[in-house]
Amino acid sequence: MVNESLKKYFGFDQFRAGQGEVIERILSGVSAAAIFPTGSGKSLCYQLPALHLPNLTLVVSPLLALMQDQLDFLTSRGIPAAKIDSSLMRPQEIDIMRRVERGEIKILLIAVERFKNERFRNFLSKVPISLMVVDEAHCISEWGHNFRPDYLKLPVYKQDFNIPQALLLTATATPAVIDDMCDKFKLERGNVIVTGFYRENLHLSVLPVGEHDKDNTLAGMLKESPQLPTIVYVTLQKTAEHVAEFLTSAGINAVAYHAGMRNDDRVQIQNDFMSGRSCCIVATIAFGMGIDKRDIRRVIHYDLPKSIENYSQEIGRAGRDGLESDCTVLANLDNINILENFVYGDTPELDGIRTVLSEIPRDGSNWEFKAYTVSMASNIRMLTLKTLLVYLEMQGIVRPMYSYFADYRYANKISNDEIVQKFKGERCNFLNAIFSSSKKGKKWSVVDFGSIMENYRTDRSRIVAALEYFDQQGYIELAAKETIEVFRVTNPDFNIDHTAAELYNLFGHKEQVELDRIARMVHYFSGSECLSFALAKYFGEELAGNKCGHCSVCRKGRAQIVRSVQLKSLESFDFNQLAGEFIERLETSPSNDLLARFLCGITVPVITKAKAKQLSGFGSLERYPYADVRNWVDVSR
Repeated sequence: MVNESLKKYFGFDQFRAGQGEVIERILSGVSAAAIFPTGSGKSLCYQLPALHLPNLTLVVSPLLALMQDQLDFLTSRGIPAAKIDSSLMRPQEIDIMRRVERGEIKILLIAVERFKNERFRNFLSKVPISLMVVDEAHCISEWGHNFRPDYLKLPVYKQDFNIPQALLLTATATPAVIDDMCDKFKLERGNVIVTGFYRENLHLSVLPVGEHDKDNTLAGMLKESPQLPTIVYVTLQKTAEHVAEFLTSAGINAVAYHAGMRNDDRVQIQNDFMSGRSCCIVATIAFGMGIDKRDIRRVIHYDLPKSIENYSQEIGRAGRDGLESDCTVLANLDNINILENFVYGDTPELDGIRTVLSEIPRDGSNWEFKAYTVSMASNIRMLTLKTLLVYLEMQGIVRPMYSYFADYRYANKISNDEIVQKFKGERCNFLNAIFSSSKKGKKWSVVDFGSIMENYRTDRSRIVAALEYFDQQGYIELAAKETIEVFRVTNPDFNIDHTAAELYNLFGHKEQVELDRIARMVHYFSGSECLSFALAKYFGEELAGNKCGHCSVCRKGRAQIVRSVQLKSLESFDFNQLAGEFIERLETSPSNDLLARFLCGITVPVITKAKAKQLSGFGSLERYPYADVRNWVDVSR
């Protein structure tokens, strides 16, 4: 039966390595994990079982683009699937929910943040679910390369919604990260299927190139075979624009792609590349997740990747058709500080942590807050704030309860009286209480929960459920915004200064882990070990022999990676000239850490709020080590 589905829906006569073992475990009723290289068919491990499981398969993904690619594939195969995300209009979302409730949808794709949506959780609680699929499952590991705090809550959601099985999918998990994933999902190690990471058709090369020679070297490489599908990876958005312009001026049809572009433009660029209308994409890591173009012949890293994990993921997009493909790194150490600066931006200041802790009620009441407001007040990035909240939970100080929308408003499609007339008895009084207490505007009426509950004996959940029902029936158009996070304070007697210092040290440790990850990557590219075998070993695969015979180390020996640009002394810069305009723009005197981040081009909430990225001093010292800039600020200010 499974083999029939494999042929009917996917057109395959047999499984790839590991797929059959994972699918067998899922259909036998146990949870499992698939640790396969990029492009090795992880998605089939849930797509095929979903057709045979009795209830919904819920797929959690970290990226909207990844969800869309998977949805397009599923619908093209005649598999009933849908996604719910922020791109949908409310009527579309309601239609999908109804189809899910009727059992017409077998696979539903969502982003992890969707679980925080009060309306979505109400819907999900009514739906029987057979399987939770966690895509990019390494995100659940705090010490993985792409930790997502919201992923830590997935095992809790699995329990809350009575989901009997989980399937974890990832291409970039080291043995330690796999252990962490298994621990969090209570997954037996014997149900983790790991296939080989070594791909013989990928020819890995490290080419030492001075910063000033990179453009010409890259253009020369591309001119040899301009028609070959190629991805050129860069670190910064402005670098993507610069390199694409240079290549175009050199007669190469290249186009930039990064997260700063309009979504419609990105979609068009991606479609042109997938269809073969364009051959060269110069992109940040915003491009690639979920891209399944089989014939990419070259992946070139113009800048060093962020980590060995990122490198493995990015080169994994080459040669998925099994034919030989080249993966080349244009290497020097000139921009290594830019990678490190991304790490420093995620480490909050001690005063910022204290600001967050001071918001926590000490009187036994729940802690309710808007994450954006707290992020701005503490100058802590949103993702880092989520991590901080997870740390507070781990220390037993708070426990997340739920989130809800602060603002519900509705626009009538039929009158309030017509709605009330559709009900009888106590319900009519309940609805009159809602409508009479709402603040009416020209089009929208704002729901006043406090006033309703003061005048009528009810609770918030019943009010929301009624509004949701009216919205689904087409009586009103319902809109909600401004999420309020609610935490129970489990230890209101914590010491703010002591806890802040502990958390600050914890973030310092995490910072060092990330810096060490960059150092390991540099060591990998400059080492004397076969690149292919060393990469496999990093992910826990032991291969027979010790060299592939076709990487640059096997062919020419180790690469000498050095700094090619001599930086002038920091003392030669004028502090006031670089930072003065930024200081004047702020409402309060900035800390030296904030000034160093501004000069190194590290974006944090205060810089965003002040629109300081437009200032000439922003990022003016991005090639200097952060610690050196911070010390220079101490002396110069």
